[in-house]
Amino acid sequence: MKIKEIMTKEVITVSKNDDLKYVMDLMEKHNISKIPVMDDGKLVGIVTDTTIADKLGSMKNRGVPASRMHASTVMDKNFEAIYPEMDVKEILQTVGKPGLTMLPVIGNDMLVGVVTKADLLPFVKGNKKVREIMTTNVYHVRPDDRVIHARRILFDNDIARLPVVEDGKVVGMLSDKEISFAFSDIKKSYSLGQQNHHIRELLVKDVMKTPAIVSDGDITVEEAAKIMMENEIGCIPIVNKDEKIEGIVTRTDLVRLLTDIL
Repeated sequence: MKIKEIMTKEVITVSKNDDLKYVMDLMEKHNISKIPVMDDGKLVGIVTDTTIADKLGSMKNRGVPASRMHASTVMDKNFEAIYPEMDVKEILQTVGKPGLTMLPVIGNDMLVGVVTKADLLPFVKGNKKVREIMTTNVYHVRPDDRVIHARRILFDNDIARLPVVEDGKVVGMLSDKEISFAFSDIKKSYSLGQQNHHIRELLVKDVMKTPAIVSDGDITVEEAAKIMMENEIGCIPIVNKDEKIEGIVTRTDLVRLLTDIL
């Protein structure tokens, strides 16, 4: 199977000179967390929710609203390009890792598409139970934890999302996307002298996404992939009969199975 057969061809892009607020508006409108950045028709970087959260949360950018920052200041310049005629098997190891996993597809020196883990989910087949592949040592936060604490867990462990757990039950989800939008709102709403205080005091329950979509460990990997596609989510917390969290399965976990499928 070739890359050109699975890639997303209608790609939303921004110019390196577009302001960050515009970039974030596109992310919210299209429910995406990564956008290629173009300059004179050439790909120069990728903006992600992670790079936005890093920039908006840094001390040196305190006081600078998203409307005064540009895509070029927050984009990740380290990306791996792939090509339409490549075999999908050649990218499985790359997309099966955490981190920047939007792979731009370049043809005739032009961006012709992108491949993400979401593009590979339709190919996840089989009756293997998710409890066989789920991670049981789950990083999580509580609703009353500070967002800066949650952000540190995400960064230190190179993970994309955190279940928000109260009394053992999943009450929400938190990712860099929610964090970056919250930081942007603070920068827009408060003076420079007040921003640091509000960022430090921001709580998980104020920004987490609810409700969380959960499942039991007896669903198959194929069913898990379908749930993720239908709900446009990147992971599913796995709960027991008492609705207490016992694991988590991510798109990364499912994509890793494709080595044996494709």
